[in-house]
Amino acid sequence: MKIVLLSGGSGKRLWPLSNEVRSKQFLKLIKNDNGCTDSMVRRVYGQISSAIPNADISVTTSATQVEAIKNQLGSKVSVIVEPYRRNTFPAIALASSHLYYERRCEPDETVIVLPVDPYVENDFFAALNKIDAAVQQGTADIVLMGVKPTYPSEKYGYIIPENTDIEPFPVSQFKEKPDKHAAQQFIDMGGLWNCGVFAFKLSYIMDIVQRYVPSTGFADVLNNYALFEKNSFDYVVLEKADSVAVVPYDGEWKDLGTWNTITEVMDPLYGFAIASEDCTNTHVINELEIPIVVMGAHDMIVAAGPDGILVADKEQSSYIKKYVENMDIRPMYEEREWGDYTVLNVSVDEKGNKAVTKKKFVKQGSEIKEKTHAANRTVWTVLSGKAVIKINGRNHDAFPGDTYTIDKGVLHSLIAVEDTVILEIQISV
Repeated sequence: MKIVLLSGGSGKRLWPLSNEVRSKQFLKLIKNDNGCTDSMVRRVYGQISSAIPNADISVTTSATQVEAIKNQLGSKVSVIVEPYRRNTFPAIALASSHLYYERRCEPDETVIVLPVDPYVENDFFAALNKIDAAVQQGTADIVLMGVKPTYPSEKYGYIIPENTDIEPFPVSQFKEKPDKHAAQQFIDMGGLWNCGVFAFKLSYIMDIVQRYVPSTGFADVLNNYALFEKNSFDYVVLEKADSVAVVPYDGEWKDLGTWNTITEVMDPLYGFAIASEDCTNTHVINELEIPIVVMGAHDMIVAAGPDGILVADKEQSSYIKKYVENMDIRPMYEEREWGDYTVLNVSVDEKGNKAVTKKKFVKQGSEIKEKTHAANRTVWTVLSGKAVIKINGRNHDAFPGDTYTIDKGVLHSLIAVEDTVILEIQISV
């Protein structure tokens, strides 16, 4: 059994903390079993590893998210990189091709694909073994997991099983996001929420890959990625499949896609935040180093980060995407394999000279690899920690207060001996 996690999303619904390179699955807002905050991707990866020891997990994502994934899951995690975003069908085709050509997996191997960000208990992932068994027994070409609904939701698609007592249930039809009345009818028919979990034998999807991209190696698939239909796996494959079955899951399942839903599993205050005692159903999330004080607020979300500040009624916060999707602002916070950085200031003088100031955190033992800047002069000031800074082939032991100026075209790198924070100013003249 091979497990593929799909990591995508543009992060618009959890603005201002999420952005094009920092989607919701990377936000460290959810409390884990140890009482600390964690991200969705770390939580899910850890749950799978706990439920299925020695699980073989790959993550399929875009190039902009690779470093964030390696920062949170470690540099050894298997990452399959899309040349560009297209949708879930191309992403699954690419991941399957990687397993077949690069990993040399057997054609009869079970592949289970699931999103990287469901909020569920561990038994959800233990049920993947049941799905694997159904695939291997030839129950159906595609086996799904369906969540037993707790209310008639208009946000999810529905899987309608045939009227039978034999599990996994054959699927009779699919229904896209219905209105509330239709949703209740689907529930009365035994309908299950479609939670985006698909399982199939590798050979099944590779036959479909060959229809779009005749290939003899992974490079053929990668170089012809644009030939895949830019659409969802549900539309291109699932709804046209001859044989589909579903395994029901009767447990907690949440799609934490908006501020209104993610705050259901968060503490009310995060970061340098203060709320008066008369605040009700209000969450304050602050990633800035200055305080936020909220008084007398009801049913509110207040979120502040390097990209901006949001003050919204919780219900209205679900509609934020249309207000921020056209903002042409560079992400002010990004994760890297070595740590992360925050843009503190961008200034341009009257002559057009530009200066970008960043605060960089480099994890102990990690390295900002050797590079040059063709157009920028760089100034590094060590704020805390200890590092070895290499400039033009010469090593320097760097301590708090030390400053280094690196001219254009000069090779430089940094290895953190301890957790290290540096202030970086890049000046283009």
